[in-house]
Order: sequence, then structure tokens, then C-alpha cells
Amino acid sequence: MAGMLTQLPLALLPAGAEEIAPGVGVAAGPAGGLVTVHGLATFAWDAGDEAGRRLAAVQLVRVGAASQAQVAQAFGVDPVTVWRWDQALAGRGVAGLVPARRGPRRASRLTAEMVAQIGELDAAGRSLAQIAAVTGVSTFSVRNALGRVGPRPDAPAGGDDGGGGPARPARENSGQEQQGPLPVLPDPVPRTAERAIARWGLLGEAAPVFTPGAKYPLAGLLLALPALEAAGLLGCARDVYGRLRNGFYGLDTTLVTLVFLALLREPRAEGATRIPPGALGRVLGLDRAPEVKTIRRKLAELAAAGKAGDLLMALARHHAGTRPEALGFLHVDGHVRAYSGTRTVQKTHVARLKFPAPATAETWVTDASGDPVFMVVAEPSQALAGELRAVLPELRRIAGDRRVTVCFDRGGWSPALFADMTAAGFDILTYRKGRVPDLPAAAFTAVACTDDRGRARAWDLADTTVRLDISDGPRKGQAVTLRQVTRRAPARRGQARQIHTLTSRDDLPAAEICWRMSSRWREENYFRYARTHFALDALDSYAAAPDDPERMVPSPAKKSAAGRVRDAAGAAADAEAARDAALLVLRSPAPGQAVVITSTELNAINAPVEDAYRELDQAEAEAAAIPARIRLGDIAPDMMRLDTETKLITHAIRMAACNAEITLARALEGHYARARDEACALIREAITSAGDIHPADGVLHVRLEPLTAPRRTQALAALCGQLNTTSTRYPGTDMILRYEVKPHPGTA
Repeated sequence: MAGMLTQLPLALLPAGAEEIAPGVGVAAGPAGGLVTVHGLATFAWDAGDEAGRRLAAVQLVRVGAASQAQVAQAFGVDPVTVWRWDQALAGRGVAGLVPARRGPRRASRLTAEMVAQIGELDAAGRSLAQIAAVTGVSTFSVRNALGRVGPRPDAPAGGDDGGGGPARPARENSGQEQQGPLPVLPDPVPRTAERAIARWGLLGEAAPVFTPGAKYPLAGLLLALPALEAAGLLGCARDVYGRLRNGFYGLDTTLVTLVFLALLREPRAEGATRIPPGALGRVLGLDRAPEVKTIRRKLAELAAAGKAGDLLMALARHHAGTRPEALGFLHVDGHVRAYSGTRTVQKTHVARLKFPAPATAETWVTDASGDPVFMVVAEPSQALAGELRAVLPELRRIAGDRRVTVCFDRGGWSPALFADMTAAGFDILTYRKGRVPDLPAAAFTAVACTDDRGRARAWDLADTTVRLDISDGPRKGQAVTLRQVTRRAPARRGQARQIHTLTSRDDLPAAEICWRMSSRWREENYFRYARTHFALDALDSYAAAPDDPERMVPSPAKKSAAGRVRDAAGAAADAEAARDAALLVLRSPAPGQAVVITSTELNAINAPVEDAYRELDQAEAEAAAIPARIRLGDIAPDMMRLDTETKLITHAIRMAACNAEITLARALEGHYARARDEACALIREAITSAGDIHPADGVLHVRLEPLTAPRRTQALAALCGQLNTTSTRYPGTDMILRYEVKPHPGTA
């Protein structure tokens, strides 16, 4: 308000501090330095910590607390130097602010051959000076080669096999020689200053900064980044959400954290309590990973934007753009997520439990390989046929103009839906529902074929055409003609079976129709795998909101009335049977005995039948008067609906994690003999393996420990070679990822 008086913050300065800008003070001395902003200690550095001093100078300019000229004057440099520090921080993080080592920068003369020669001379009893004279190096180099002195503190960190033993020439790593051993589990770069300004909302997000080190736990998680880039999660999230509010953990870091947790089989936010935050933070380029409350807060911020549907649609379009060959056949099926909480949630039939239970329904779309593409939360009590009709516009937006065949099970049976789908440009593939006469044996022919995964198949097939009448909806009275491919299955319990498949595709061989239909189980396999490994059915948010009271739901009274009609019809049938039995007795006297049947007797025998049919007519009239659907508010005004926005976001993240894992597993084909059976298990082992991380010259070198068996280590090495060809950058940096595997013990 214009007339409101405001009080300026007090310019509190500690003793000995110099004010360089309004409210900003700098105190420097032999023990280090301190920067305060309006009395709040914001940056600090110890004596000799030149990187911390430069970071404080750059951050003062970035947050707008002081100008570049004011900072340069306070820190005793010129403004161009402050600008150069800013560029170094932007390009390489805090590591770019570390002063370069002074002195000669030529390659070390301690080659492997020279180290071996020095060792032989030392074993022969030569002195250090004599060895130096023979080899032509200094006595310091001789002592270094013999392991009698550690690497100089200012020497660049290198990377050998990850040990902390004596200094020696490192192995060649990705074409670049590294000198000296990597420290084992060094402390991460301190981020205290960035966390301090992040608490005041002055930091957009913390950039990843990696400390060179060996034996990092969970270093194998970095294998997933090229496949995650191919899944498109980070790029799509940036396009949809832009960025999160200012804070230490940004959008990329939050999403990568959740993907890493999912790959570690802790996909829920609570899973962060079971993963060491320091170990996960090292592979994130941070001092520690976000905790549970931070993850929940970030998810709540994303959910508040209300764009989860846009994120899923963006991921689906990315999937279609990168794998168009997999979108020719789309599998659509419903998935029921059971709810065991205390809120009143509408019941839905749960196939796994074989009875109705409180649950939410979802409609999933997977590609020809069974990989998830898209999903929507279905309306409660909605049948698959209704969900299919609702999701068709989204499928067309995903697939574009390409020809798409939608494969689904008998839950989507509806001749009217078939007509609508073919009219909309979709082909259908489904099982025929209901009892139909078997085809004669002469109609079947033995067929052999090979599916898309190279497996041989052989069937007895019959190829015919059927005409289905439409009995409901706007198309009532019309008919749809479809191709029917019938497979003669092996007898079960002594009875032969015929399985009928319907399709609108006339261009495919009958054998392909059969194996394409049986491939629908790939989607079921995804549900089973995701439920076991990626918490598909987890309750990721405890929020709930009242359900729409105007929503029309099936009337329970209609179901009860239908039950009374069935009971009345059964009673009428029983009465008729009793009447017929009584008449049979009257009409079948003993031989030689005459029987006279009067109208009174007939009326008495027929009276129960007439009463039963009157009750049946009354029950049918009452059932017809009851509406099939009524307002939800009339029968369950306290009905709740679980939060869907957070669930959709977590679904998107876990879909990307699952797709990334499956992509890595498929890359092992041809490099691992048991890839078809053990590929996912090998990837899970590789992801949890330790390794060395060494950033150098714009490259983030990742050198993993060998796996449990030599054949697995060789397969992982082949996978690393494939990943290196992608030249993937670590999210939020310009560093290109390069992977390598240490040789298995005994095979080097």
C-alpha cells in the first residue's frame, strides 16, 4: 500500500568488517574471511581456501548484493578477474575456481618401464642418488616411484585402479593419462554458502560439482543417464514445468534423485531414508541428496502446477518420435490399484483379489514391446470399452497420422466401439466374447511362423469373416464386419478349445494376427514387473478430495431389483415344473383305473404358477422403473477421491526409470549369453556397483568395479562402449559421460 511505512534493514557489521555496499560487510584476516549481508553471516572461507574466497566474491555479484566493481575493490582484484571467476564457476562449478598448479605441466617421466627399472635398482641396493643418476630423474621422483612419499597436495588428482596405495603411473583411461591415485571417498565440495543463500531464495539451484575420488558407492547409477536422456523425462519436464522455485535442489536434481531411488528399488519418497544421503549425493554432484521432506515438498510443488497430464503427453510424444516403429501396435488395458486406507473410496472389482475392494482404476497404453507410453486415471465404475473410447483422441495425438492397431482384451468388447474405432482410423485386435459355435475341423490349416523376437510358433488356424450386430448407442441396428482368425488350442480337461481373434486388419497373415494378440501379455508383464520393482500400486500421496456428487454411478437399487427378477423367474420355473409333475401323475393312473380331472383340480394345480408369474411381472416392472445410474451424492455423499496429480507425476518418473532399465537390458543382446533371462538382473547389479568418478577437461570419467562374474564384467564393458557413443552430458553441466569397467580379478 502506498501509505504504508517500511523500515529498512539494519546494516549490522561485525567487528573489523568493511562495508563495501549498503548492508554488505567483508572481514578478512590471517584465519580466513567472512561476508555478512544485513547482519547475516552468508559466506566464509578459511585461510588458504582460495576457491572459497573466489566463490564468495562471485556469489555476491550474482545475488545482487554488491556490484562487480565493489567486489573487485574489496577482494583486491580488478573487475575483469571477478568476471573470469564467474565464467569459471559457470563452466566447471566450484572446481573451476581452484587455482591452477604452478610449475611445469609436462607429462610425468615416471612411465611404467621407468618405475619397474627404479624398483629393480632399489632391490639391488642402490641409493636414491645413484638411481636418480642412472634413470635421469630427480631423487624426489625416485622416492615417489618407490612409494616413500605421497603425491604433492597441489598435484592434479588422477585415477588408477581406485586404490589408495603408493603413487604410480595411472592406467590409460579413455585416452587420457592421469597421474597419481584417486583418494578413496573424499569429502564432497562444501556447499554451505550456497545452502545459506538458498534459504533466502537467492539461489536458482545448485549446480553439480564432482570431487575426484575412488570407491564411490552407487557410482553405477550413472549408467542410467544415457538411457534416461533417451526416455526424455528431463527435457519434457523442463518444457512443461520450466523450473522450480529458487532453492538448492532444482528440477533436474529432483527428478534424477527420484529416478535413482526408483532404480535402487526405493521409488517412494520414504525410500530416501534407506539410502545414505552422502552416497547418493556424490553421484548427484552434491554434498548430500535431498531428504524425504524435501522430496515431498518438491512433488507437492509440481502437483500444484496441475500439469501432470501434459507431462505424460509430452513423454508419449517423445516416445513416439524416438521409437516410431513400436507404435504400430498399441496395447490398452485397465489396471486397478487397491486402496487399504481409512477413507471411503468407491469399490472396484480387483482381478488379483477376485472380489470388489476400494480401489482406483487406471488405463495404460504400452507399445508393441510392452513398454509404457501413456496412462490416464479412469473414471470409477467405467468399463474398458468406455475408457477406450475416451482415450482415442489422446492416442491419435500421440501417433499422428501413422496407422495404429489397438490391441485389448474382452473387457473392451463392444461392436459399437469397434465401429467407432474403425471410423476414427484405428484398427482393432481383440478376442471374441461369448459362446459361438466351433468351426469344423476342415477349416483349419497348420501354420508356422516367427515372431518379432525370433521365436518359432506353430498353430492350427482358420481364417473367416464375421458380422456383428450393434444393439446399443447411436449405431443401434447397424452391423460391423470383421476378420476372425480362430486358433485350435490343445484340449483342456479332455475338451478341445477354439480361440477366436477379431481384427480389422486384412493385410496381415493369420499367424501374425495370433502372435500379435498373444503379445498383449507383454503389458501384463509390465504391470507385474512394475508392481514388484517400481511400486506401481504405492500410495504416493495421502491427500484426498471429496468426489463429485453429481457424478452418475450405477444404482445399487438396480442391482438389487435385477436380483429379485432373477429370483422371481426361478420361482416361476420351479412352479411350472411342479405343475407339470402333478399333471403327469393325474394323467398316468394305474392300469385299469379311470381318472376324472375336473376344472377345479386344474385351477388348483395351476394357481402357484399364476402367482409366480404375477410376482415376476411385478418384479420386472419395479426393476424397469429404477434408473440404471443415479447421482453419487444420493447414495454416498462422503465418498472421497484420492489425489491423482502426484500419482501421475510419480508414474511418469517410474515409467522413465523402467524404460531406462529396459533399454540398458536390451543393449546387452549379443554381448551376454543369458541376456534374455538375466539382463535385468545384471543391470540391477551394475547400477548398485561402486566405482571411481573423475572429472577432467569437460569429461566425467566413470570407472566401475567389476561384477560378480567375468562374463558379467565383459558384458558390462560392452555396454559401456555403447553408452560412450551417445556422448551424453550430465544433467545441468557440459561434462560428457565416459564409462569404463575395471578388469575382473584374474583376467587383467
